Amino acid sequence: MLKKERHSYIIKQLNLHNKVLSSDLSSQLGVSEDTVRRDLIELADEGKLLKVHGGALSKSFHFTNQANDVYALAPKKEIARKAVRMLVDGMTILTGGGTTMLEFAKLIPDHIALTIFTISPLVALELNEHPNANVILIGGQLSKNSQVSIGAQAISNLHDIHVDICFLGTNGVCAQNGITDSDWEVVQVKKAMIRAAKRAVILSISEKLDSVQSMKVCGINQISAVITELPEGDEALEKYSQLSLAN
Repeated sequence: MLKKERHSYIIKQLNLHNKVLSSDLSSQLGVSEDTVRRDLIELADEGKLLKVHGGALSKSFHFTNQANDVYALAPKKEIARKAVRMLVDGMTILTGGGTTMLEFAKLIPDHIALTIFTISPLVALELNEHPNANVILIGGQLSKNSQVSIGAQAISNLHDIHVDICFLGTNGVCAQNGITDSDWEVVQVKKAMIRAAKRAVILSISEKLDSVQSMKVCGINQISAVITELPEGDEALEKYSQLSLAN
């Protein structure tokens, strides 16, 4: 594979999953980790990603105020529009983090009164000016990669709440393999979030459908709905529609 092709693949993976590991890229691309590290350094020098120990982070995920840098912004807005239709006045909800969740937070109507727990400081800040939202930030260690609260304190706090709906992003969603991620600490927090909710709803761009990451969050049967930007009846949703999950 040519360097230009490797670079395109790396950026594509970052856009989809917000972070990449050098070891994973080495295996996927069939090159040495030294080659991957050189590629990441070059892309970082070009301002296309953030190089960190062991891999890289997406710039769009970490500079969320720059709308032009957000990957698949239009689909994420459509997902957010669908998700807010699930909200009912007086609900208590729980949210994860990420760019799709920020779009969801922006679109919550002012007239709906909600109690909103979130593990994301960015989502909490976005909702801070909402006139009828009681916003509660779940504390804990802040993940530098995912920008959400992780660790024992966050999980303990989640054990003490019970909400109507938990809205979660994901790095992988598959009818057979369920909801998956690549970060152990984030996986543990997501498991606690699902346990804290009557219903768990996944917000995901369609490019992540049928993708599988290295660590399992839960089976597909533990999810009430998977919301994508695709219209109802799209063939990509067929296997999920059979499970009565896709929206």
